[in-house]
Amino acid sequence: MSNLTVSPSPHVRSNQTTAKIMLHVLIALVPAMVMSAVQFGGRALMLTGVCVLSAMLWEKLSCVIMKRPDSTDDLSAMVTGMLLAFNLPPSLPYWIAVIGSFIAIVIVKQIFGGLGQNFANPAIVGRIVLMLSFTSEMTTWTMPAWSSVDVVSAPTPLRDDSGLYSYTDLFLGKCPGCMGEVCKAALLLGGVYLVIMRIIHIHAPVAFVGTVFVFSWLAGKDPVYQILSGGLILGAVFMATDYVTTPITPKGKAIFGIGCGIITCVIRFYANYPEGVSFSILIMNIATPYIDMATRKKPVGADSEKKKKEATHEK
Repeated sequence: MSNLTVSPSPHVRSNQTTAKIMLHVLIALVPAMVMSAVQFGGRALMLTGVCVLSAMLWEKLSCVIMKRPDSTDDLSAMVTGMLLAFNLPPSLPYWIAVIGSFIAIVIVKQIFGGLGQNFANPAIVGRIVLMLSFTSEMTTWTMPAWSSVDVVSAPTPLRDDSGLYSYTDLFLGKCPGCMGEVCKAALLLGGVYLVIMRIIHIHAPVAFVGTVFVFSWLAGKDPVYQILSGGLILGAVFMATDYVTTPITPKGKAIFGIGCGIITCVIRFYANYPEGVSFSILIMNIATPYIDMATRKKPVGADSEKKKKEATHEK
């Protein structure tokens, strides 16, 4: 018994750090960033750079003003900036993107205490605020440069019912949309990388996409078209798997994904907005603490101890 060691928790230790995890996420986002540059030209890279740099700047200034340790080294602000850029149309003015970074970093993240204290995904909230505040600029779409469709601007697949876009077009990104969401092949490649590196679990993404498939089929819509349209893959892989704002347990993650799928379809099919991914993730972010409470694991013997106490009170 000399090898028996008794020590306080945590008992599971890992050499993973926040910076390493965020670096893996950045690597996973590279294919989508490359494809956005191929599809929309150099402006896509410029807009991404503006979002990333402004996010890092807001993070730095917040730490100085709030007298906190510099947190730019953990790369979380860089990830937030890139995810925000991926949720923006390539034609968006740079100054609006800077406002989005301010909302994401200062309002959603730093005011609530910094990384780990934010109640919702910062990039999601940044996008929603910009959508509500600058609706015209946020809904102006341009076709990818390599598309065979000869138009300067066009409706997104979710707004188009004419069958203009095939499954192949949607999968490879030959359609208008936000910079990082149009090429589903690149997003899935990044998702596979994160799963292999054990950075994310598949419960939430599979539940999210699966729910959209089933709901769409029951509603008489084309399930595959719905999955390949809009920001579903981007949201399911990179935002519904956020460590801070999503449930901890596998069961909780599945519930989170199902909730996101249902809300997404309700908004897409029955509301005024063509896309519901961002709103669904935000709503489920708010519900995450309650999902954790309902699905948390009970300590061994907790039920028996509770029954003993109840029996004692009854006597």
